[in-house]
Amino acid sequence: MFNKEDNALLDDNKGTTRREFIVRTSAFTAAITIAKYPVKTIVDKINQPEAGNVVVTINVNGKSKTLEIDARTTLLDALRENMHLTGTKKGCDRGQCGACTVLVDERRINSCLYLAAMCDGSKVTTIEGLGTEDNLHPMQQAFLKHDAFQCGYCTSGQICSAVGLLKEGHAKTDDDIRELMSGNICRCGAYQNILDAVKEVQNA
Repeated sequence: MFNKEDNALLDDNKGTTRREFIVRTSAFTAAITIAKYPVKTIVDKINQPEAGNVVVTINVNGKSKTLEIDARTTLLDALRENMHLTGTKKGCDRGQCGACTVLVDERRINSCLYLAAMCDGSKVTTIEGLGTEDNLHPMQQAFLKHDAFQCGYCTSGQICSAVGLLKEGHAKTDDDIRELMSGNICRCGAYQNILDAVKEVQNA
């Protein structure tokens, strides 16, 4: 219940209107609430990721990268969208064409089917990490020498796959190379030139 003093404040004819009284009371209450509960210190998102996100640290092309990403993010999307390494191409996005092939701990994988969260603590090598413009990787040089590409869209995946193939050491014959590179599709049909490039590096 209001006392006489409160009624005086609420009387339109005696100064303060009812609306003004409510506004002032609300402001006073808000001030007390803010004082009671101080503003929280902004925290580093890397330390406290948002719900549904994960924090991963990946060594990419010799540099450590720490990312906060959706747990469903593929390695391909993390490379292209988060790290802006667009040399790795998105082709079919179903693991059927090989355009997205990269090396994870020196093992070739289809990055469109591999979750970035699975690479936490791993070493990832993309086409950007194989060589530089002034110092090409031997496989890159061989692809140039043998004209092993036309449109070039599949080339980064072809080269990464070929490098991984030679590290595996299973290819002994031309048919072995063809079979073990069959997961990388060249829509331009430069298969013989790709074979020649791989053989040159293999025999070097």
